[in-house]
Amino acid sequence: MTTTRFAPSPTGYLHVGNLRTAVMNYLIARKSGGTFILRIDDTDPERSKEEYVDAIQEDLEWLGLNWDRIERQSARLERYAEAADKLRDMGRFYEAFETPTELDLKRKKQLNMGKPPVYDRAALALTDAEKDALRAERGDGVWRFKLDQTRIEWADGILGNISIDAASVSDPVLIRGDGQVLYTLASVVDDTEMGVTHVVRGSDHVTNTATQIQIIEALGGTCPEFAHHSLLTGPQGESLSKRLGTLSLRDMRAQGIEPMALLSLMARLGSSDPVELRSEMSALIDGFDISRFGAAPTKFDADDLLPLTAHHLQALPFESVADKVAGIGVPEDLAEQFWQVARDNITTLADLDGWWTLFRDGADPVIDDEDREFVAEALALLPEGPYDAESWGAWTSAVKEATGRKGRGLFMPLRKALTGQSHGPDMSQVLPLLQVIRAKG
Repeated sequence: MTTTRFAPSPTGYLHVGNLRTAVMNYLIARKSGGTFILRIDDTDPERSKEEYVDAIQEDLEWLGLNWDRIERQSARLERYAEAADKLRDMGRFYEAFETPTELDLKRKKQLNMGKPPVYDRAALALTDAEKDALRAERGDGVWRFKLDQTRIEWADGILGNISIDAASVSDPVLIRGDGQVLYTLASVVDDTEMGVTHVVRGSDHVTNTATQIQIIEALGGTCPEFAHHSLLTGPQGESLSKRLGTLSLRDMRAQGIEPMALLSLMARLGSSDPVELRSEMSALIDGFDISRFGAAPTKFDADDLLPLTAHHLQALPFESVADKVAGIGVPEDLAEQFWQVARDNITTLADLDGWWTLFRDGADPVIDDEDREFVAEALALLPEGPYDAESWGAWTSAVKEATGRKGRGLFMPLRKALTGQSHGPDMSQVLPLLQVIRAKG
């Protein structure tokens, strides 16, 4: 059975970058009838915050990305310690004591000599006495996994066949000097023990995947199928890294972006298929194919979410928005009529407030100087309400006959006088909803 996972760190709010990873893993699991695990990567006690754990769950629930089970890495530290002991026993784990400054000097020296900046494994030559002396001087060292310096190969679900020479990669640090287990080891242990079959993540993890494959094999696990999606850029190809804080899911929710608009974009962005707005999750699941995605950087423009949100809202039946309409004070007998009139003229649901305020309180009239006499004459011909769908046509016909005006010269001044706007819903639908006509008084 297919099992996928989404493993965010609770060190900040979810943003579009890690949402893409969540969506892909979710859709793969659901399409196969498998399991989707939410795994909280909270092994860093200083940076991990419970408020972010709660926020991650709130954001996923808002989007409808419901998980089958939730795991906390902070509750699995014993499992990581056992894996570390196993690696030590087989001679694949060693302690190193270089300071960051010493490592930096080594890298610079290697680069000056035209060599790749790979850790030189100097720690392997240390005697027990030398290790004891360094430990007494500097404290505990970091623990590195000793790579087999062979080629690491896998068939990537997006990038195709990948081959990386392990000799060109530094032995990865899996445990810090303060004892904190790092992502690479924790993820390997979790993926193996939780039966994860497919891992989709960003292309910046390719080298990390190569080292994880060797660690999985060393621990006797079965490698999942890996796929690395392209990274998002801004609309001009610029890096999103500095803007991700402004592209958080909670900010988008506050802006009125609809979940299905966001999911529809994320499920197709970067693939060879066009973005198509879907109204239900099942349609996204059925239409998802990881092999349709490419390796090239993918442009993301937050402005694309607004028309998708507008189109999604315009297709909603009244029942879906009845609570929102009631919440802004629209009387029950006018609620459905109001929605039918307003929905084609909103971008987000928040825009409904403005339309109801206009209908309820009337608008400040906008009357051009050359139209003042015409508007006054026209309003004198407007009968008392209530109005229905025929009232606008009957009134404007009477005004046309009395003034000789027609076309835009007839309709636009009246629209601006009644609504204060030069655009909006059909006036035959607006007039019956106007509770107050300020221009008349």
